[in-house]
Amino acid sequence: MKPADFIHDLAWSALPRDVQNQVKRCLLDLIGVGIAGRKTALSEIIHDYAALEHAGTVSLPFDNRTASHTGTALAYGMTIDSVDAHDGFNPAKGHIGCPLWPAVYVNAAKATGQELLATLAMGYEFGARCSIAQHHSVPDYHTSGSWGAVAAAAASARLQALSLEQTREALGIAEYHGPRSQMMRVVDHPTMLKDGSGWGAMCGVSAARLAAKGFTGAPAITVEQQPQIWSDLGARWFVLEQYFKPYPVCRWAQAPVEAVLTLCAHHQLQSSDIAQITVESFHEALRLATFAPKTTEEAQYSTAFPVAVACAFGRLDASDIVGEALHNPDVLRLSRSLIMIENDEANDAFPLRRRARVSVKLQDGRTLLSDWHEPKWEHSAPPETTELEDKFFAYASPIIGLARARAIKTVVQSLDDRPASALLDLLAEPI
Repeated sequence: MKPADFIHDLAWSALPRDVQNQVKRCLLDLIGVGIAGRKTALSEIIHDYAALEHAGTVSLPFDNRTASHTGTALAYGMTIDSVDAHDGFNPAKGHIGCPLWPAVYVNAAKATGQELLATLAMGYEFGARCSIAQHHSVPDYHTSGSWGAVAAAAASARLQALSLEQTREALGIAEYHGPRSQMMRVVDHPTMLKDGSGWGAMCGVSAARLAAKGFTGAPAITVEQQPQIWSDLGARWFVLEQYFKPYPVCRWAQAPVEAVLTLCAHHQLQSSDIAQITVESFHEALRLATFAPKTTEEAQYSTAFPVAVACAFGRLDASDIVGEALHNPDVLRLSRSLIMIENDEANDAFPLRRRARVSVKLQDGRTLLSDWHEPKWEHSAPPETTELEDKFFAYASPIIGLARARAIKTVVQSLDDRPASALLDLLAEPI
């Protein structure tokens, strides 16, 4: 099937049951992370900006204001991205759902629930292949918003019922203007820029709206010049190859967190027992080099700080990377003690596998070494649905209340038989 035909013709009823279930799992997880994100300073700033500078009639999620389609996509994408706990795709070294779902949200007001879900399913397949094609075509490592813009344009084109020619123009506009921002630059200097997903969502939505009015764009290289990447559309389902995150930090830090949690639990260690921590991992994980974060963004793009939190508390939650939690003296002592070592074996496995092991030097002079670990909830060992639901409630309930969180979960699970507005209206209500 040609990519443009796939955009418009994919039917929810034709999808395998495991694909349908996975799309709903991804959707619930994205909503939960976005709810947690509404309490970040980043989200407050971008919502104020969208409401003021992008006037329109689309409800900003979990807010009492409205903005344009493009402004709402920008705000929602950045809000989800503000808590680094959303799903991801190893070959892309990035995230499909984060720029995709906001584009669906702003365009699905008149859609059926099945059409919303089918658009998400299509977008994951489209985004996965765009990301692979872009990595093949350019040497630089760009943020998810770069190829995410093309996926967002595809979703917008479908929901706006653009013609095939208009869709082609939309993809070309989005690829040309997509934010090809350098990922390692923001890793080295963590700020609110994050993974470019909000800008990618806004770009994709803008591209489709421009194409609908006759604006033209150069052909999308990622879609039209690497046919081998698109030849398995409808046969291989990349949505089943998305990982989920148990912890709200960069995926590269999650294997060290898993290693230290296992080591401390096995030896029943207290933080006071530990004098120094050493992490061996791949090069990119070592670039997460903030030891005493002053902001939520710095805490999420760090290896040392999340590992220290895990050592100190035996857990790593969204509450551990905000506010006063950043100033805990025991956590900072452990974080500053941490040494990171680059390992060739871990380098060779990256990006398809993110490996790490941890050694802990104790106050009594002994050294304990973990096994090699990989992040929890990889696509090859996915979480149970109940585990993802527990994560959703842990993120959502403290902010919107248990009753509303339960209502959202129920609607997502039954969206096949409801209008899309049943979900969108729940998300539009302010906190």
